[in-house]
Amino acid sequence: MSQGRGSAILGAAMVLCLLVLHCEVAQAATYTVGGAGGWTFNTDSWPRGKRFRAGDILVFNYKPSSHNVVAVNKGGYGACTTPRGAKVYGTGKDQIKLVKGQNYFICNFPGHCQSGMKIAITAA
Repeated sequence: MSQGRGSAILGAAMVLCLLVLHCEVAQAATYTVGGAGGWTFNTDSWPRGKRFRAGDILVFNYKPSSHNVVAVNKGGYGACTTPRGAKVYGTGKDQIKLVKGQNYFICNFPGHCQSGMKIAITAA
């Protein structure tokens, strides 16, 4: 009898864990940066009015021969420079998970960041 009760408790605990994991995954949202136009010039205002959370996914769609995406720090964002060790993406269909706090992204092709091809996102 106690073995059956133990199995029931273990089963209930496993179901509870799966529910918690499912809820966390279900809360994550996916955003296409720049909307239908994709990752391009003058996307710096794209995040306005949106509420981002840690774990949300940003999808950057662009032509890889023309652009890229670089995850930078605040200094790299402000100066449009690529700090040493920055992660550079170049597939044209990059999916990047937001971390809690500040998230900064630029295109480091010459002149692109300066032309508004950068975004700053705060994730709760």
